[in-house]
Amino acid sequence: MDKYELAVCYHPDLEIDLEKASKRVEKLVTDAGGKITDTDNWGKRKLAYKIAGHEHAVYAFYTLEMPAQGVRKLNDVLNITDEVIRFLITKPDVKAIAKAEAMKTSRDKRLASQNDDSKSDKDSDESEE
Repeated sequence: MDKYELAVCYHPDLEIDLEKASKRVEKLVTDAGGKITDTDNWGKRKLAYKIAGHEHAVYAFYTLEMPAQGVRKLNDVLNITDEVIRFLITKPDVKAIAKAEAMKTSRDKRLASQNDDSKSDKDSDESEE
């Protein structure tokens, strides 16, 4: 099973009852042979341009695990789903994610060592007084 990311822009009127639309997308993913591993709901946001006459949409992002043939099925069904204004299915760049995490870890270590150095400098200054 491959990993995919699904970005969905829901109809703006669904902000109140997003649970029902979200359950429908979850069912579509399971019917396509996949499963949702993570969900991130950004809420109602302004679109960069009007889509189907709407200036706002409810953004939701899903991390999926599904076979490659399931992506085609999911794509076909989401195209005709009324609740979904726009969607995008992508395959995450695993190397870029790993590189970003490694850079973050090294930055955190560097900052921690700088904080330790500044604390030891303050301690030595206080002891001299």
